[in-house]
Amino acid sequence: MTSDAVTASGTRRGRPPQTAEQADEVRARIVAATAAVFTEHGSRGLHVARIIEGAGISRPTFYRYFGNAEQPLHVLLAASNDGLVGGIRDALAQSTEPVELGVALIDAYLEWAAGHGPMLRPVFAELHDPGSPVSGYREDAFDDIRGLVRAKFAALGRRPPGPLELDTALQVCEFVVYRLSTAPPDPAALAAARITMIRSVLVTLGSRADLEFALTLPGLFEPDPGDDPSAA
Repeated sequence: MTSDAVTASGTRRGRPPQTAEQADEVRARIVAATAAVFTEHGSRGLHVARIIEGAGISRPTFYRYFGNAEQPLHVLLAASNDGLVGGIRDALAQSTEPVELGVALIDAYLEWAAGHGPMLRPVFAELHDPGSPVSGYREDAFDDIRGLVRAKFAALGRRPPGPLELDTALQVCEFVVYRLSTAPPDPAALAAARITMIRSVLVTLGSRADLEFALTLPGLFEPDPGDDPSAA
C-alpha cells in the first residue's frame, strides 16, 4: 500500500496535499529551471535530470506536474508567443498613422526580445530547425502577426501587404534580432538595429507618402554629408 492510500476512516495517509499556491510555486520552479537548461543546452539537451537538479526537486515531484522534459518548454514557448503577438496587437492599437505604427511594431518586437535575456540565443538558433519545438511556435506567431497586420491595413483603408512583402519584413526583423542575440548586450548595437529594422519595414510595407513623411523625422534617415538642406 502506498503512502497516499486512504485508511478505513477515510483520511489520506502520507504527505498532506499541497495548496494551490504551493503547486503553482513548484510548477514555476520547474519552468524556470527548464528555461535555464534550455538556455545552456538547447532543446536537444533538455533532460529531466538537468531540470530537477536546477529546480531542486525529486523526479516523482517533476512527473506530478509534467509528463516529460519538453512539456515545460512548451509552457515557455507558449508564453513567448503570447508576449510577442500581444505586444504587436497593442502596438497596432496605438495609432492610425502608418509610420508611427511601423515604429511601434519594431519597438514591440525589440521589447519582446529583450524580455528573454540569454534565452533569446537558443530560441533564435532553433527557429528554422524542424526538429525543434521552437520552429512550430515561430510559424504560429508569424501567422498571428500576418493576420493582425493585414487587418490593420484593411481598417486604415490601405491595400494589405502581399505575402512576399509581409514575409520579407518579418524575416528582416527576425534576422536583425538574431544578430543581436549572438553578441553581448550593446546599447549602440541595439540602437543601430532598431533603425535598420524601422527603415526596412517602412520601405517594404510603406507607401511613397509614408517614406516622404519618414524623411522628415529626425534620426530615421540621416542626410548625406554632401547634401545641402537649403537647396530644394
